[in-house]
Amino acid sequence: MTETKRDVFEEMKWELIRNLANTIDQNGGLRPLEDATKVGVNYATRYAAALPDEIEVIPKAVGEYIKNLWKYHRDLVDVFGMVRDLGITRTEPNGVLIWVAHNTDTFATAWVLGVWRVEETGEIVKSEAKK
Repeated sequence: MTETKRDVFEEMKWELIRNLANTIDQNGGLRPLEDATKVGVNYATRYAAALPDEIEVIPKAVGEYIKNLWKYHRDLVDVFGMVRDLGITRTEPNGVLIWVAHNTDTFATAWVLGVWRVEETGEIVKSEAKK
């Protein structure tokens, strides 16, 4: 069986609702299923808004680079083009593209999700451009 985290969460949510409804009903609740469903929906909403468990860790300079590129509406393909060009020219003043060249999957995941953890501080950054 292949399950997503969302599949497991949905099953857990409905189990919680059923058990909570039974508990409320045994304690004289007026609308046990409705009350329990509200609890389940609240958790589902929080879960949907939560950040992913696996947040990429990138250097602060790389995160700033991502934000600047988004500010000027650049695409991921532009970045990888610059990395390719770096391989030809071998010059890069701040080392960001060299880091990207050696960490392409990590960089792409942070770029696409719009969220990452800063290597130096542990701070989680969620880019305004991806909200």
